Formats: sequence, C-alpha cells, structure tokens
Amino acid sequence: MTKDKEPIVRSFHFVCMITLIFGTIIQFSAESEFAVNESNKGLTHVPKGLPPKTIVLDMSQNYISELHLSDISFLSGLRVLRLSHNRLQYLDISIFKFNQDLEYLDLSHNQLQKISCHAVTSLKHLDLSFNDFDALPICEEFGNLTQLNFLGLSAKHLQQSDLLPVAHLHLSGILLELEGYYVKEHETESLQILNTKTLHLIFHPNNFFSVQANISVSNVGCLQLSNIRLKDENCHILITFLSELTRGPNLLNITFNHVETTWKCLVRVFQFLWPKPVEYLNIYNATIVEKIDKEDFTYSETSLKALKIEHITNKVFLFSQTVLYTVLSEMNIMMLTISDTPFIHMLCPQAPSTFKFLNFTQNVFTDSIFQECSTLVRLETLILQKNELKDLFKVGLMTKDMPSLEMLDVSWNSLEYDGRDRNCTWAERIEVLNLSSNILTDSVFRCLPPRLRVLDLHSNRITSIPENVIHLEALQELNVASNSLAHLPGCDSFSSLSVLIIDYNSVSNPSAHFFQSCQKIRSINAGNNPFQCTCELREFIRSIGQVSSEVVEGWPDSYKCDYPESYKGTLLKDFHVSPLSCNTALLIATIGVTGLVLAVAVTVLCVYFDLPWYLRMVCQWTQTRHRARNTSLHKLQRALQFHAFISYSEHDSAWVKNELLPNLEKEDIRICLHERNFVPGKSIVENIINCIEKSYKSIFVLSPNFVQSEWCHYELYFAHHNLFHEGSNNLILILLDPIPQNSIPSKYHKLKALMAQRTYLEWPKEKSKHGLFWANIRAAFNVKLTLTTENNDVKT
Repeated sequence: MTKDKEPIVRSFHFVCMITLIFGTIIQFSAESEFAVNESNKGLTHVPKGLPPKTIVLDMSQNYISELHLSDISFLSGLRVLRLSHNRLQYLDISIFKFNQDLEYLDLSHNQLQKISCHAVTSLKHLDLSFNDFDALPICEEFGNLTQLNFLGLSAKHLQQSDLLPVAHLHLSGILLELEGYYVKEHETESLQILNTKTLHLIFHPNNFFSVQANISVSNVGCLQLSNIRLKDENCHILITFLSELTRGPNLLNITFNHVETTWKCLVRVFQFLWPKPVEYLNIYNATIVEKIDKEDFTYSETSLKALKIEHITNKVFLFSQTVLYTVLSEMNIMMLTISDTPFIHMLCPQAPSTFKFLNFTQNVFTDSIFQECSTLVRLETLILQKNELKDLFKVGLMTKDMPSLEMLDVSWNSLEYDGRDRNCTWAERIEVLNLSSNILTDSVFRCLPPRLRVLDLHSNRITSIPENVIHLEALQELNVASNSLAHLPGCDSFSSLSVLIIDYNSVSNPSAHFFQSCQKIRSINAGNNPFQCTCELREFIRSIGQVSSEVVEGWPDSYKCDYPESYKGTLLKDFHVSPLSCNTALLIATIGVTGLVLAVAVTVLCVYFDLPWYLRMVCQWTQTRHRARNTSLHKLQRALQFHAFISYSEHDSAWVKNELLPNLEKEDIRICLHERNFVPGKSIVENIINCIEKSYKSIFVLSPNFVQSEWCHYELYFAHHNLFHEGSNNLILILLDPIPQNSIPSKYHKLKALMAQRTYLEWPKEKSKHGLFWANIRAAFNVKLTLTTENNDVKT
C-alpha cells in the first residue's frame, strides 16, 4: 500500500524526535558478539572478570556508587558504557583515559553533584542529565570533544556563559533537564545556546510552569518541551519563555509533550505561535482541565503548515463541542492531525479551507462526518482509521464534494456494503483507497472509485471477486490478503495490475493462467495459502518457476503444501509427481498397451507350452483328489496296492508284456496295468490318478511312440505332479528307443527336463547287458507293501 501522504511533517518530525530523546544511540555491528549486559542485577560495584574484548557494557539500573580506573581501564576496545540509574555521586572522567574508543557514555539518572573533567576525544554521546548538579557541568576540556554529537545536562541554575566552552561544537542535540530548577520570584536567569539543531527542555512533572529564564538560541531547528503544567494564571510565563526561543528564523518545529492546560491557555499558545516562523507544531499526551468556553481566534497569515495533536484527555465533561471544533476546523493550515482523542465529530469549515491533509485516526467519528461538506476543496489526503464508520455507501457520499481528494484511508472500521441497486458516488480523483480491516464482502467490488491505482482490502470477508465488477483499468496495486478467496483473480477487469497481495487466503488450486492474463504483474505475494498438492498444481508451480524470484514475494518459504497429509509442509518447489499419474489419456494408453503386450505374451506362452492343456489337467487332478478324499474319510490310512504303475504306448505293448512284466512279476513285484486294473464305470483320468496313488512307483516306457500318445502324457503329468505332492521320488523312466530332443513336443517340457537330468534307464540292445538292467530295476523296489483289494488285505 502506498504510504500516507503526510510528506514533510512526518519525515521532519521523525528526525527531530530521534535526536531529541536522549540523542542518537549508536549501533555497532559487533555489539551482539562482544556485549555484556549487567543491568538490573543489584550490583554495588563493577563486577570483576569482564571480558577484555568487551565493546558494549550495560550496568544501568543497579546500586553502583563509585567508579574507579581499575574497573574499566583494561577494556581497551570499549565503545559503549551505560551507567544510568545508579547511585554515582562523584566522577573523575580521567578514569576513561585508557578507553580511547569510547563513543557513548550514559551517566543519566544518578546523584552526581560534581565531576572532574578530562577530554575523552572519541566521545560522540555524553548524557549527564537527571543528576544533582547545581550548575551546568561544563568543563573547558569539553571543548576538545570535536566528535561530540549529543550532550545531556541538568542544573538548578543557569548562567549566560555556561555553554560557551562547547559553543563552537556542531551538536545535533542538547537535552537540558530542569526538574530541580528554581529561582526566586521576579528573578530571571539567562542562557545562550549557540550551536545545536535540536533542544529538549524537561521540566518538573508536578510543578506548574514557573521557569523565568531567557534562553536564546541561534541555530535550533527543533524544540521540545516536556512536562508543562499550565493554568490561566501562569499561561503568560510560558508565552514569555517562548518569546526568546522563537525569536530566530530557524526554529521550524516545536513539540509539547506531557501537557496539562486549560482550553483558554492552549488557544493563547496557538495564537502566540500563529505569526511565528514555526511550521510544525506537535502536541502529545495533553490533558485539558477546568472548562472549555468560546475563545476568539484570529486566523492571520501564518507560516504554520501542520498541527499534530495525539492522545488528548479531556477532563471537562460539560462543554459545547462546537466551541472545541470551531477553533480547529477553521485553521488556515495545510495539515491537521487529531488522533487518539475522544472527539466524536468535526465541523465542516465555513469557508473554502486550506486543508490538504486531515488525519483523524482513532476517534469516534460516525458516518455523518463531513456529509454535505463542500468547503474541503483542496483536501488531497483524508485518514479516518479506527473510528466507527459503518456504511461504505455513506463514505462515498462524504467524498463527492472533495474534488482534490486522492487518498482515502478508512481502515479499521466496521464498514459494510449491502450491495443494493444503488450507485456509489465517489470523489473523481481518488487513486489510493484503504478499506482494510473492515467487514466488507464480495459486493465491495461494485462500490469502488473508477480511477483507483492502489486498493487495500486485506482483512475483510471477501470470498470471491465477482465477474461483473467495475472495470478498474488504472488499478496497479491490489491487496486482498487475509480474506477467504479460493482463486487468484484474473486481469480481465484489472488490465494494469502490477502488484497483487493475496497471501493468507483459501487459495488451494491456483490457475497457471494467471500469469498469462496478467502480463503486467511485477510483484505477487500468494504465500501462506492451503495449497492442494495434486496434479492440477503442477502447471502453477511450473509457471512460478519461469517467473523471476523478485516477482514472487516470499518464494519459496511461504509456499507449502497443505493437502494431502503426506505432503503437508512440503515446499511447492519440492513437490514432484510423475507425468503418467497426472495424464489420464497417457495412463489409459499405457495400461492398454501393457495389457495388449501381456495378452500377446500369454497367448504365445499358451500356444508354445500348451497352457490350456495343463490347466485342464490341474483341474481334473484337483477334482479327482477331492472325490478320492471324500470316499476315504472313513479310513484311517490309504494303503499302497501295487509296487508299480506302468505307462506305455500301445505300440510298445509287445515289449512290455513279453519282457518287462515277466521279469518284474517273477520277483513278486505287483504291477498295475490299465487293461486289467482300471475300474469300469470311472473316467480314464480318475482311473489313472487312482492307480498312480495306489502304486509305490510309476514306470514310464519312453520311446518315439510314447511322446505321440496323449494318454501317456496324461499319465506322466499326474505321476510327476504326485511326486511333488507326496514328496518322494516315485518315477522310473525306461528309454526303450532313443528320442531326438527336437521330436519332443513343447508341452512335454517336464519330460525334456527329466531326460536332461539323465534320470532314465536305457534298454540295452546287447543281451549281455540285460542282467544289469533288471538288477537296477529290482533295486528300486525295496519296500514291503500292505496290499489291499476292495474286500480283503494281502501281505507280501
């Protein structure tokens, strides 16, 4: 928000006040590192063991009554020494002769009555005020303090030549404390102050003003008088006192602080100063007592530009408000400030006024203020902060007869706008409008001056900016912080917008389109919002990343994720999400392609490995075993009935029946053959499974004929499956005739694996080797079986 237009008075008065209040306090870069704070610790003497490298030493607010050379001589780098509010009664300044860098020495608020002088030429700030000196403690040696900037003094009596030793020094400020000052009635003392820019005189806070001293000044530009108690009878004493001080042409700023006065005396002081060269008059912390009656005031030509009255307490409860307001409202000055007072109203000037600046902060003005007031024709700045304004429509009407008004501040009120179909009327030239800290809603955008350049609406109740807002083509700065806005405003209605402040709102998914629609934006502050870190936010983050860091205020520290919980507190610049999860079309395409590739792969595998066949086998195996278990639940155990089940191709049956069976059965090896042991009525698959489960071994006669047999494949599959199910090695492979690897179908991958492991017995063509072959076969059968039939058990 553009600063308040109180140009000269604020800056000029600020400079004076900084210098007046105990001088300019010097700041040191090393202070934090080499500062020792021993203040308010009940000390009666300077503590031992201070660090030799100490630069700043604060021993204020203790009970120290003496200061010796040995206390601080070893602190060669000491630059700041604060000893205020102690009990020093005597001081020999020569104890600082080894502290050649000492620049700031505060000895105020002690009980000093006498000092022995020594020139510490490095001193810039020396404060001896609020002590018990009878005369001003000025030594000839002070004339050598060529760097001295501020001098604080106190005395009970004044002499014309007291300050001559320092008259040639160019001081910025002198503080003269005169709380103990006293002379007999009708006696007058004099003091000449030659070279200082500011002079601060402090009197006794409980005594009525009675100082009868002629203090003449040469170059004083700022004068501050503190603790002034006046009544009608002694008002002339103050005016006489001021006569000498205001004689020169350089005194431009006068400040009265802590004043108790009657209304009549206050008006007399105003009237006395009116024709003087004084340009800025400030009154702080004033109390009006006794009565307020009508006082005549002559508004002659004046050099006064600004009158500032802050914090007025009125102890007169029955009086005419018009009497009070008239004196102030008719002043022919440019700037008037009356703040923090109980004023409930202000009169409209009777004739065209010279006011250009009016500040009525923290009063109790209502919407009736300045209604139908057509005499404030030169008014450029009006500040009505912290009052009791309630209707924005009436505020607009108030300004309609202020043709020069450019800046209006009505923040910190209770302003509302009902949004009814009534056109708001404003002064045509308003460019800066402060409506912050009110209770305005979205409808405020339908009641705004059309030529605004700066608009402050922070801390209201705005949830959105309506589409049908007044087109503020000249608006450059918009502050809508601390509202409830959910979106960034576009620049369709604010084509010149260059500064946007929208932090502390409810913006969760800001649009990246903002930077495209607001081409003139030079500064945006959108931090401290509840950002939802989802896919939609990626474009906004990317847009911010493309903008200069000087444009995005608070980036990146003020921009954090609020949702989802897993990202809460994460800086937006650190939020990353894969493009695949945010692009629906790409995600669908990826899933489709992956599914298609998977389907093709499955199809290829099914064709190559005959997976449907294996699935069918698994299903049949599971069903058959389930039926077998259901029929055997009444038995405690299932006994083996055969030593071996033989699987072979019908084309190899001659060898099986003529060679294999006779040689096995003559050894009492019980063999299961499908043609004699399959149970009629059961399916072939169920018979195969039952025979394999009732047999200790399964013998497979392998040959080129075997691999071409579908049923042989079934039997091999079930036998191999039973191998893993039972956990035993129950397969005997007999290679009757060689089988080329390339002739074995792909679905016989188990057979390929078994043959690759050389786990088969090869039938020898030479008869001489047949004996060894049968011996190997018989060796595989070394178990006693409990053989069962359907009706009885037979042991072998």
